[in-house]
Amino acid sequence: MTLLLMAAGRGSRYGKLKQFDDLGPQGEFLMEFSMYDAIENGFDHIVVITQKENIDFLKEHMAGRLPEGVKFDVVSQELTDLPASSTFEGHREKPWGTAHAVWSARNVINGPFAVINADDYYGKNAFVAASNFIKNSTDDTEFALMGYTLKDTLSEYGSVSRGVCKMDADENFISVDERLKLEKQGDIVKDTDTELEFTGDELVSMNFWVCRPSFFDYVENEFEVFLKDEDRIKNSELYLPIVIQDMYAVDKAKVRVVPANSNWFGVTYSEDRQFAVDQLQAMTQEDGYKTPLWN
Repeated sequence: MTLLLMAAGRGSRYGKLKQFDDLGPQGEFLMEFSMYDAIENGFDHIVVITQKENIDFLKEHMAGRLPEGVKFDVVSQELTDLPASSTFEGHREKPWGTAHAVWSARNVINGPFAVINADDYYGKNAFVAASNFIKNSTDDTEFALMGYTLKDTLSEYGSVSRGVCKMDADENFISVDERLKLEKQGDIVKDTDTELEFTGDELVSMNFWVCRPSFFDYVENEFEVFLKDEDRIKNSELYLPIVIQDMYAVDKAKVRVVPANSNWFGVTYSEDRQFAVDQLQAMTQEDGYKTPLWN
C-alpha cells in the first residue's frame, strides 16, 4: 500500500513552506507523523509530491529515517508535465492543481494508494481505517473518503475552507460541497460567504482519500480537455475532490465515506504553529510516539 503526500504548496497564508517546518519534539516535519502512522498500519511505500527545488532537500532529510523495506519516492509537480497528446506554450505561475499533483506520481504507483496533505495531522485511527478499507475492498472501482467532524477542524485564528460531505443513509458518498469561510459562532458553525449554518457535527473532507490506479487515466483525459480551454488554463485548476466527484457522477468510481474517528489539526495560519508544536509534544508523551520519531 502506498501513501502519497502532497507537499507542493507555497504556504502563502503561513508565511513559509510549512511542509518543512520542524514542528516535532526532535525537529520532525508534520508529514513524518503521517508517514509513521501509515507504516505502522502496513503501508510500505511513501511518495511525496513537492516542488522541483525541494527534492534533494527532502531526500537528504529523510535519508536513513524510514524503516528498512519501506520504499521512498519524491516526485516534482511540473507545469511541463502534460499528457503526450497535449501542449502548453503560454505563461502560468500557479501549478495545475491537486489532481494534477497526484497524477504526477502515476509512474511510481501501481496499486491502491492513500492521498493526504503534507501539512495536516490526520491521527492514528484514520490510518487504521484507511488500511482496513484497502485490505477489505476487492472492488477496483471503490474509493474512500476519510470523514472528520466539522467542529473539530476549525481554526481559532480565522475562517477555513472545508468540503462538507453529503451522504446517503448507508454512508455512501453523494458529493462534497465546498464552503469557503467557515468559522465558529457560538453553538453553530457559519459559512460567512453564504450565511449557511451548520451544527458542527457534519463530516467534512480534509483531503484524505483512498484511490485506485484508474484515477490516473481519468485525470489524464480530463487534463487533455482542460488544456483545450483557454479560460480554464488562465484561471482554473484541476482539484482532487472535484475529479473524484466527477468520476462518481459518471459511474467510474464508487466512493465510501469512512469516519476517521481521529483528531485533526493543520497549520493554515502562522498562529497555528504553536498549537501544532504543543499537540505533537503531548502526543509523544501520551500516545506512544517515540522521540526521536525514527530509530
